[in-house]
Amino acid sequence: MPAADGATADHSSDSAETPHTHAAGGDATPGGGKRSHATRGALLGAMFLMATSAVGPGFITQTTNFTAQLGAAFAFAIVISILIDIAVQLNVWRVIGVAGVRAHELGNKVLPGVGWALAVLVVLGGLVFNIGNTSGAGLGANAMFGLDPRIGGAVSALIAIGVFLSKRAGVALDRIVVVLGAGMIAMTTYTAIVSKPPLGDALRNAVLPESVDFLAITTIVGGTVGGYITYAGAHRLLDTGITGPQNVGHITRGSMYGILVTGIMRALLFLAILGVTAGGVALAKDNPTASAFEHAIGSAGGVAFGVILWAAALTSVIGAAYTSVSFMTTSKTSARTQNLLTVAFIALSAILFVTLGAAPVNLLIFAGAFNGLILPIGFTVVLWVAWARRDLLHGYRYPVWLKVAGLVVWLLTLYLGWNSLSGLADLWS
Repeated sequence: MPAADGATADHSSDSAETPHTHAAGGDATPGGGKRSHATRGALLGAMFLMATSAVGPGFITQTTNFTAQLGAAFAFAIVISILIDIAVQLNVWRVIGVAGVRAHELGNKVLPGVGWALAVLVVLGGLVFNIGNTSGAGLGANAMFGLDPRIGGAVSALIAIGVFLSKRAGVALDRIVVVLGAGMIAMTTYTAIVSKPPLGDALRNAVLPESVDFLAITTIVGGTVGGYITYAGAHRLLDTGITGPQNVGHITRGSMYGILVTGIMRALLFLAILGVTAGGVALAKDNPTASAFEHAIGSAGGVAFGVILWAAALTSVIGAAYTSVSFMTTSKTSARTQNLLTVAFIALSAILFVTLGAAPVNLLIFAGAFNGLILPIGFTVVLWVAWARRDLLHGYRYPVWLKVAGLVVWLLTLYLGWNSLSGLADLWS
């Protein structure tokens, strides 16, 4: 049963607190102060899990490359990606949150088997991307401490594993993504200010771009909304028990704040890179983002880049593992089992990274194509429930404007999914 507003949902008999049974700050008691504190902590953790999952090593690299290519005109792609993000996440959070069940379970209620097909895509894409996330963590550790990337990636994976082995894993999960997410924003903000980007040009191009690059828009949307990222925050919220029509206000605020954090990080990183490239600096081809930070704030820039990349990668490792495993289990799975599966998922990603030495290009392209497939399949289920399955929403009357906005974006996801199929054909031809 969905917990009451702010209450803790206990889906298992395990006594240890886990991400499946959240109780930030103590056990929530009806009408007590701890109850409100638990609700706020759960919402904060869910929104930062969504935001930090969207801002991973791939996103950082993509933003740097497209900013170097398009200059201020890339601001338009940033704005479009945020607008799409709003339509997708508001619908996903509200449908899953009000229904009180995970995306794949909801899919199976709509059409038996669809949910498990979605789960296979999410888990496969999440595993491959987690190899890349582990690689990013290794590169970040290398920039900070000079560690061998394989050692840095392995140590980072152990830190992530420690989160899920903690006796208070729910609190640990929420706090680490909040702290690292806030740190990323603070350091990127400083770099954006120091690099002195042409704000006027960026604002003008955000509305009236000098050029429109659909590849840039497609790539950014797929890398920040597609795949497991779509469901990271919503599934985390489910495990805290903040579900049902009575919690629509909490669900909406959580999704909006998560979108806001993600949008701020996107914009700040773009402005930090733009400030460097607009001055005529040619970024290094082997590591363009690191060179941009070094040009902006001197020798300390390499370390700052390392911190940001490591934080982005570690939180993405946690987000990808947590969300992927949530698709391998159901709401009846014990918390201990879910945690052990998450640990195994992270360990497998790290072993593959250490064995392969880097994220294989073909696998990353394959996972990217899968992301394009996951978004329309999963979003179709979400919108079908919003439009036609009020029974699954416990009688909740869904806002018409939100359904229409979702439908418009759904048409775009079909286009992105078609492009992904073409990418798969090219990859294996």
